[in-house]
Amino acid sequence: MQRFSSVILAAAVWLLGFAATGPGASAQQFEKNILTGGPSGTYIQIGRDLASVANACGLEYTIRESAGSLENFLGVRKLPHTQFGIVQSDVLEYLKTFSSEDPDIARAILGVRIALPLYNEEVHILARRDITSLSDLNGRRVAVGVEDSGTFLTASLVLDLAGVQPAARVTINPTASLERLLANEIDAFFYVAGAPTKLFQSAEIDSTKFHLLPIDDPTLTSVYIPTSIPAGTYPFQAEETPVVAVKAVLMTYEYTPKKNAYHRDSCKAVSDLSKLILTNFRQLQEVGHPKWREVNLEDVPPGWEVGSCSSAGLEQDYELQCGALPVQSALPESLESKANAAYRAKICADIGC
Repeated sequence: MQRFSSVILAAAVWLLGFAATGPGASAQQFEKNILTGGPSGTYIQIGRDLASVANACGLEYTIRESAGSLENFLGVRKLPHTQFGIVQSDVLEYLKTFSSEDPDIARAILGVRIALPLYNEEVHILARRDITSLSDLNGRRVAVGVEDSGTFLTASLVLDLAGVQPAARVTINPTASLERLLANEIDAFFYVAGAPTKLFQSAEIDSTKFHLLPIDDPTLTSVYIPTSIPAGTYPFQAEETPVVAVKAVLMTYEYTPKKNAYHRDSCKAVSDLSKLILTNFRQLQEVGHPKWREVNLEDVPPGWEVGSCSSAGLEQDYELQCGALPVQSALPESLESKANAAYRAKICADIGC
C-alpha cells in the first residue's frame, strides 16, 4: 500500500497549497457546491436529488462531477465554495489511520466533518465469464479506478487483502473501464457505487460473456460490510451476487461564522441543506434514487464528528423560507461525543428512531 499512500500524500499536498481562496477567503459572488462523482455513478444522482429539494425551496446548490471520494474529501478541506462532498467510509478510515503518522495527511483532514451519513455502496467487480473468483484475477488485466477515487482505494485494499496479484492494475475511470472490458482490452474492473448504478444498465453487457464477480472471501467480509446485489438489479444479472460494501457519507467543513463573511455564508449553506434533507427525507426516499431508502441518518462513522453547522440546521427552531418541520420531542442522548449525541437526538425527534 506504499504506492497508494504516496497518491494520498501528493493529492493532499496539492490541495493544501491550491489557492489562497480556500475556506478562509471572502467571495464576491457566493456559490454553493457539492462534489459528487462521475456522470454514470450513484453519487451524482444523489447530488441531483439534493439540488432538487433545494431548488424547491428557492436555493441553488451546484452539483460538480469529480473523480470520487478522495478528491471530494480533500476538495471540502481546501477548494473554494465547496461546502459538501460525498465520500466512502474506507477513505475516512484510511485517512484517519495515516494522519497519526504523516503530518501532511493530518493537515489534510483538519476541520473536515460529517454532514450526514448516507447509504452502503456495493463493491462491483464486472468480469469475463471465465473468471469465477477473486483468485482468478491473478495474472489478469484489472481496472481499479483513477488514482484519486474511492474505487481505487477500495480495489487496492481488496486485492491486497485477498492476496491477488493482477498482471496489470489499470487506472482509468468506470466508463472507460466498461469500454475496455467490452473491447477485450481488460479482463475485469472494480466500481464502488450504490446499486443500482446507471453504468451497469447498459444493454451492451452480454450476460453470456460477463458477470458480477462474487466477493465472499472471509477476510474481506470481516473488514467490509457483507451484503448482496439482488438478482435482476441489472439486465445481465440473473442471480443474486454476494459482495461487500462501504458506507457513503456527506462530508462538510467546520466553518466558523464569526470568522468572516465566507465562513458565515458557507455555514448557512450547510445548515440549510441539512434542514432540507431532514424535512424532505420521506420524499427523497419515495422519489429519489433507490439508495435513499437505505439511508440511516443516525449511523455516523465512529471516530468522526458531525459538523456544528449541520447540527445547527437540525435544530427545531432553525427556519427556512420554505418552512420547517413541526416540533417533536427529542429522545435521550446516546453515548459517544456530546455533539454526536445531540445530532442523534435531533434526527430521532424528526424522523423517529
